[in-house]
Amino acid sequence: MQLCFYCIYMNANYRGVIMGEFGTTLQEQPKITYDIKAINKKILSMILPITIENILQMIAGIVSMGMVGRIDVLAVSALGISMRITQIVWALFKGIATGATVFVAQYYGAGEYKKMLTVIQQTMLSTIAVVAVLEILLYIEAPILLSVFNPNDELMQQAVVYLRLVSLGLPFLAMMLIIGGVLQGMGNARTPMLITMVMNIVNVIVGYVLIFGNMGFPAMGIRGAAIATVISQIVAVLLGLYVLFNKKGIMNEYFNKSFFTIDMKQIGGIYRVGLPTSMESVFWQLAAIIITRAILTFGEMPFAAHQLGLQAESISYMPAAGFAVAATAFIGQALGAKDKDLAKLYFKQIMKGAMLITAVCASILIFLPGPTMSLLTNNKEIISLSSIYLILMGIVQLPQNATGVLSGAMRGAGYTKVPMLVAGLGLWGIRVPLVLIVAYGMKFSIVAIWSVFCIDLCARFIICLAMFKRKNIYEKNMIIR
Repeated sequence: MQLCFYCIYMNANYRGVIMGEFGTTLQEQPKITYDIKAINKKILSMILPITIENILQMIAGIVSMGMVGRIDVLAVSALGISMRITQIVWALFKGIATGATVFVAQYYGAGEYKKMLTVIQQTMLSTIAVVAVLEILLYIEAPILLSVFNPNDELMQQAVVYLRLVSLGLPFLAMMLIIGGVLQGMGNARTPMLITMVMNIVNVIVGYVLIFGNMGFPAMGIRGAAIATVISQIVAVLLGLYVLFNKKGIMNEYFNKSFFTIDMKQIGGIYRVGLPTSMESVFWQLAAIIITRAILTFGEMPFAAHQLGLQAESISYMPAAGFAVAATAFIGQALGAKDKDLAKLYFKQIMKGAMLITAVCASILIFLPGPTMSLLTNNKEIISLSSIYLILMGIVQLPQNATGVLSGAMRGAGYTKVPMLVAGLGLWGIRVPLVLIVAYGMKFSIVAIWSVFCIDLCARFIICLAMFKRKNIYEKNMIIR
């Protein structure tokens, strides 16, 4: 938690990677010998906490979805379509957090700590202002927003209740993303992991109490799931703010009257870098809305199978997602320090690790789909159908996660628009059109829609790889000034 000392330590550790036991600077040393073991150790110190954090989120998600899944199919569907809306907000602030991560990583690598703290300050202030507007919009307009899915009356009623309750936690969700992003930009993945651990424990415990009615509380069903989510987010943000602003936190001395001064130029720079990543995620969420509506035409049972399959698929892509974050942070730090060779070495080692983890996790999806799905539901029909989804997704996990690392590396260099364009081409050029044709034109089964997903992911990998080779990220002019 003592991030002031941690920041100094990590900077010294970073320089130790490139200077070995010599006391010289980068400019004085004509040729640098890199310590591969030290590099791998540093990558592991980032990857392991992020992986654990994602696994914790995955487990908590599985447990929470499992509890909702034992209410009824309608509850699963209500939660599913509501999440399509809230994840658009998540996508927006995840992108802004990524913009902050890129700036923080490059300033950190360059040793520009005062500028780094200014980025954190301005990101937090702008986040509070923007998310307040979105929270009010979602609460008031929940029925209109959910009507895009054309749900029946009973499903609409439950979804509105869930969405309005969850919208109350959006400010905490947004701030949590920002805090995690800036800490990871400095190479500190351990603290966000610990915060996530506490958040998930709170979510599961409170969810169990409120959903089923334990410890004297009435059974609240899907309302209880929403309230548990909000409470856990509040706890997480309070912990994150304590880390940043306690007496030994990096923002402690920076917290004064001038802290609330808005710098539109700085905010504009952060959003210029972060919004392409926001749009990339928004592309996903808007496409998911269209695809969700198409899947709902097959009935509530196939939709429930799809929703639970998505949750189970996180066994693979969530652990591997940490490698993409590490690529952004470490390549950004190396390029900020003007060390292109180290950036190349980081990319190579991170890609190797990502492919190894993916191979192991994908094997679970392909060879153990039934047991995996049984963790989420006891409905045999859903298990049978969603197992097909897991097998198909397991086959394409390698190209999917390789695309994530390629995109993370480009973001670290400031090329945040390229992953956005790749996602846009894949989603709106392949996935959405083919899904609409399959669902409404040819009226195939839901398995055909899942097959379209596989085609999209493979095509996106090919496009991303081509763009990565075309863009020499190691020659990119840094975004820092």
